[in-house]
Amino acid sequence: MFAFLDVPVAGAYHLVLALSNLLAPLLGAASTVAAIIGFTILVRLLLHPLSRAALRGERARAVLTPQVNSLREKHKRDPQRLNEELAKLYRESDTSMFAGCLPVLLQAPFLSVMYRLFESTTISGKPNDLLSHSLFGATLNQHWLPVMQGAVAFTPAGLVFLALFALLATVATYTVHWQTTRMATSQDAPMPGGRLLRVLPYGTILIAAFLPLAAGIYLLTTNAWTAAERTWLRRPKTNHTFSPPSAFAD
Repeated sequence: MFAFLDVPVAGAYHLVLALSNLLAPLLGAASTVAAIIGFTILVRLLLHPLSRAALRGERARAVLTPQVNSLREKHKRDPQRLNEELAKLYRESDTSMFAGCLPVLLQAPFLSVMYRLFESTTISGKPNDLLSHSLFGATLNQHWLPVMQGAVAFTPAGLVFLALFALLATVATYTVHWQTTRMATSQDAPMPGGRLLRVLPYGTILIAAFLPLAAGIYLLTTNAWTAAERTWLRRPKTNHTFSPPSAFAD
């Protein structure tokens, strides 16, 4: 099952193991975690051009907001006609109502690779050496639910997972605050399901509860990157113009 992931999983295995061995003299037992973070950053750097393209798509969609609102008002009693007219509008403007979704959707395959990487006992027919690596007493292939079922939530392994969940919650809180602030102050097109958008970021905590620790670290790193990337790409543009001192104004 999922045999199509065998090649990318093998590639990720050799990359993460090589990074771990390279960092081991400096970081010791934490080198594999650092290698996972490094792997995640490499993935996000590769996807960064798509994030820029998605931003351009969002801005193009924002320009169409008055026309979209007009169509919704005009065809509010005919949903089928409304959908046809909206599709026509986006097609003619060479944009999409789903602008901005592609970088998020592309995260799923990489998360699946990281999941398989720390769930597979063998990689390319050889033992998976990464399964023996750990972080503060929690092996990187360990899951949170068995830890809780064993009533060992406050053992080193349990505390590592609690720290992971706390960091995910912190990133989610920042994301919700940023989204709320942007929707209140920006002229971008409003996204549907505003209340749902305030809840969805916290779903990463639930997802991490069913993943091996290594995949949870990947999820935390990529979410933190997304939050920082969105903030940077959508930062206010400032015009640096020279203003002469008042003494020379005359």
